[in-house]
Amino acid sequence: MALFSVKNVSLRGIAAAVPKQSESNHDYDWITEKERSLLIKTTGVENRRKAPPGFCTSDYCFEAATKLLRDLKWNSADIGLVVFVSQSPDYFLPATSIILQNRLGLPQTSLAFDILLGCSGFVYGLSVVSNMMSNTGIKKALLLTGDVSTISVSYQDKSTYPLFGDGGTATALEWNENASPVYFNLQSDGSGYEAITIKDGACRNPMSKASEEMEEVEKGVIRRRRDLSIKGMDVFNFSVTKVPPNVKETLAYAGWSKTDPDFFVMHQANLLLNETVRKVLGIEAARVPYSLKDFGNTSSASIPLTMVTQIADKLRNAKCKLMFSGFGVGLSWGTVLLETDNLVVSELIEI
Repeated sequence: MALFSVKNVSLRGIAAAVPKQSESNHDYDWITEKERSLLIKTTGVENRRKAPPGFCTSDYCFEAATKLLRDLKWNSADIGLVVFVSQSPDYFLPATSIILQNRLGLPQTSLAFDILLGCSGFVYGLSVVSNMMSNTGIKKALLLTGDVSTISVSYQDKSTYPLFGDGGTATALEWNENASPVYFNLQSDGSGYEAITIKDGACRNPMSKASEEMEEVEKGVIRRRRDLSIKGMDVFNFSVTKVPPNVKETLAYAGWSKTDPDFFVMHQANLLLNETVRKVLGIEAARVPYSLKDFGNTSSASIPLTMVTQIADKLRNAKCKLMFSGFGVGLSWGTVLLETDNLVVSELIEI
């Protein structure tokens, strides 16, 4: 079990960028009006943002990072580390983080690398960045997370298309010898990898003509092998079984009670799943913000996007104790406990 704490690192700011184009699930005519109403009620997703052709995750992360650096009044030359967490990189190679290092005007002395993770990516990314800073003396760093998931879902797949939205985020971290410890609990189970997959397009199953053929998996679910596939019940059972114990273990390790966090920000999977986790943990609804209604599931961007759009004023104007929980593709999951103090939260960017 990867249960550990990191010292001397503080969260300084967050920013998020999303596409201007919004799609409504009320207009999703692949399914009946009755099915649409039930889908919206159970998933909590009414609208999603969809990137136009040619826009990548890195474009949204770039805009978010540029805005955040400006709002923090940080010099890009002082950034010593940039980590890009996404499942939709610009290219098969090189790493998107290295392209962003140049686009953002970061020094050539900065470390830059990618992490291929989705739903748990923000939590895992925080652990990597904060550990590297704590152990190397890097003073300032950027964690860039997000996905353009809409390029990988079939309109004729009711199990995926209405759920996912696009966006990118930037999180700034800084060395601070007076910072409160950050607590992590990270876990994984590769035996469940088939629960969330894109089967074709990499080394195991390279792209072929068969990758583009539409297949009817079940009623209302028609997709290609290069499209995202989700086994909904497997994901639900995994999440409600694994996430609550992980959260409880982290709270106990940190010496926090479940009433200590001002907010419990979860990966925005779907409303039914997230609310089940919340109720199992016995956390009141007022401390659990959601961005699902307007943005859907935005993969590794979902936790910081929720902070920017739902609780920005509280974060900007007070000290806050926060609990983050990321869970999903992999299967992987994890919890973070940390404290913020007048966090810089940039206004949402729409491009």
